[in-house]
Amino acid sequence: METWTVETDDGGRLEVHSFRPGLLTSADGGPAASRTAPEAASASGDAPPAEAPGVVVIHGTLVTDALYRPFARKLSLLLSRPVHCYNRRGRAGSPPQPDGYSAATEVGDLAAVMRATGSEDVVAHSYGGFVALQAARSMPIRRLVTYDAAVSLSGNLDHRWRPELEQAVTDGQLNHAWAHLVQGLATAGPVSYLPLGALRMLSILSARTNLGAEMRQLLPTAVAEMRAVLDANAELNDFTGLTTPTLMLSGGWSPGYFADTGRQLAAAVPAIEFAVVPGQLHEGPIRPGKRLAVRMARFLNGTDGSIQSLSRRRRRR
Repeated sequence: METWTVETDDGGRLEVHSFRPGLLTSADGGPAASRTAPEAASASGDAPPAEAPGVVVIHGTLVTDALYRPFARKLSLLLSRPVHCYNRRGRAGSPPQPDGYSAATEVGDLAAVMRATGSEDVVAHSYGGFVALQAARSMPIRRLVTYDAAVSLSGNLDHRWRPELEQAVTDGQLNHAWAHLVQGLATAGPVSYLPLGALRMLSILSARTNLGAEMRQLLPTAVAEMRAVLDANAELNDFTGLTTPTLMLSGGWSPGYFADTGRQLAAAVPAIEFAVVPGQLHEGPIRPGKRLAVRMARFLNGTDGSIQSLSRRRRRR
């Protein structure tokens, strides 16, 4: 794994982690060697030379890219191409979310990472899927795969927003904020439907773990990101000009609103296909197993037999 930085349009630096087939073992997908990018690359923001156009992975909310690194390794091995994760703003070695943060901030950052890494394709999860679909409307992406993309269509996510969440974060009541977030988004499976009191207790217990403590620290970024999704609320017609071949996936055990959005977009936009992946939870890309990575790699390579060419779909319609 290579660790380096990419300069943003406003002069910040995003932390990037790159996986290249030559540094990985085919046996277990783990790193055959671990090294950082050359000093010159880190200083200039230029990527080390890539043997083929890369793929950028965009992570979801309340997490860093660290959870996606095993997934990125699998994709790199399956594709025989470089795969790059980066920490979005407000995380780890990346700059904080700026005043006026919006979807445009994230789209600009994605463009900077793609330029610096020589990447053409994007794989995105949850809030990352929202960012990627916004980007595909205004910048060139060769192929795009989203998983449980958090897109607001005709206000369908308005009722997922809890004003109590933002107030609790402002007041420093992070356990209360976490409970409202989990209940509102319903992405934690059956746990999401527990009473607020039980969820607050779970938050207290999870804060004793590294991951739980990190999620609490990231709650302020989640507030800004949820607002960005709602502020970018769109209608189906806003996506009809999208030409990037796109596969929208949703987990069979994910909240149903993700699949509803994918089906609506696929029915309205010729460039979009939608499919449910049975047996997968919302956090599918960060769980063990290769099934999801294999499905995505086939689409990115153009070898997924269920995906018709864009020209054929247009002729059929």
